Parts: sequence; C-alpha cells; structure tokens
Amino acid sequence: QVQLVESGGGLVQAGGSLRLSCAASGRTFGYDNMAWLRQAPGKEREFVAAITWSGSSTVYADSVKGRFTISRDRYKNTVYLQMNSLKPEDTAVYYCAAGDRVSPQAQYRYWGQGTQVTVSS
Repeated sequence: QVQLVESGGGLVQAGGSLRLSCAASGRTFGYDNMAWLRQAPGKEREFVAAITWSGSSTVYADSVKGRFTISRDRYKNTVYLQMNSLKPEDTAVYYCAAGDRVSPQAQYRYWGQGTQVTVSS
C-alpha cells in the first residue's frame, strides 16, 4: 500500500517562502519519479515540478522556474518543494504524486491528499 502524505502548507505573504514535504511509504514500482502539481480554485490541475528517483534530474514549469526547488531525500523517502518569492497566483492546493517519468506529461499512479498554500498580496 503506497501512501503519500504532504505537509508544510499554510498562509504566507507575497514574497515569502514555504517548504512543502511529501513523505512516501510503500513501494511505487515503476512510478518512482516524484512530482508536485497544484490546483487553484476554478482551474485545472497543473504541473509544478518533478524529480527522478535518484534526484539527478529535475523539471520545472516555466511559471515557477528560478523560484521553486524540488529535492528528495531517498533515505527518508521524502520529497520537498522549496518555494521562494511566492506570488498570489501561487495560491492553490499542492499535491505530491508518483509518476512514470520526469515530465509534465507523466502518468501519475499515486497521489497525496494535498496541502493548501495561500499567498496574500
């Protein structure tokens, strides 16, 4: 049984920072690449960032490049999303997911429950 549990969301002012964590348990056989996606009210879910199992390769959405950093600790089986210079348009529910590749077009088999990030102007 695979479980992904996000934490670290909250309310922050524009320009501030937050770090999200996603703790994974269970084997994800073939879906070892981890990603963060987000969904704002009234909008479709969108890709934010992804990282390979080894941590050697990352991909970012253009909207977060240079501000967000995805990383993982394989020993703790945890993936992080460091978010800096936050903007009100970053407000969304952020989801951790396990996918078959490091790509916005990945197939995601396992999902966390989501954590709310709210950025005030």
